[in-house]
Amino acid sequence: MSDRKRRLTLLVNEHIDFVERVMRNLGVPESELDDAVQRAFMVVADRLDDIRVGAEWGFLFQTARYLAAHVWCNRAKRRGHEELDDQLPSEAASPEAMLSQKRARELLDQILDAMPPDLRTVFVLYEFEELNGPEIASMLSIPLGTVSSRLRRARKLFQMNVSRIEASTKHRLKVSS
Repeated sequence: MSDRKRRLTLLVNEHIDFVERVMRNLGVPESELDDAVQRAFMVVADRLDDIRVGAEWGFLFQTARYLAAHVWCNRAKRRGHEELDDQLPSEAASPEAMLSQKRARELLDQILDAMPPDLRTVFVLYEFEELNGPEIASMLSIPLGTVSSRLRRARKLFQMNVSRIEASTKHRLKVSS
């Protein structure tokens, strides 16, 4: 096996879960996730010689972010169409648990979709990928202060949307009682 092929295989094996999580959290729907992840690694394969050793993670993130934005823009254009959830249910989970998890994921997606992309990106990297401020600043090539500001604004927006949804749910429950 050539060094190039070995490096690509290693990148895929080590980072496929990361790329999938980033894309999912940046708005790629489940029905398009596998294709988007595959496209990301096709870009990596094409540009492998340009990727500096030690900078693979940042390159993968930027590629995933770019492709997720592309999917997100196309999705916004088709917003009127309902997406089908093509995931097969887990045999271990009860129908109630699966429904609850699906609703929670849809709610999270709705809240994240309402965020501007620059805030959403920092929020996802910090809250879901558990990166720290300097890592995010380096990855996005922005000042640390900008990371802090975007994270603060994203958290505020996230909390406002959660509160709005909670109030709406309480109101619906009151009306239906």
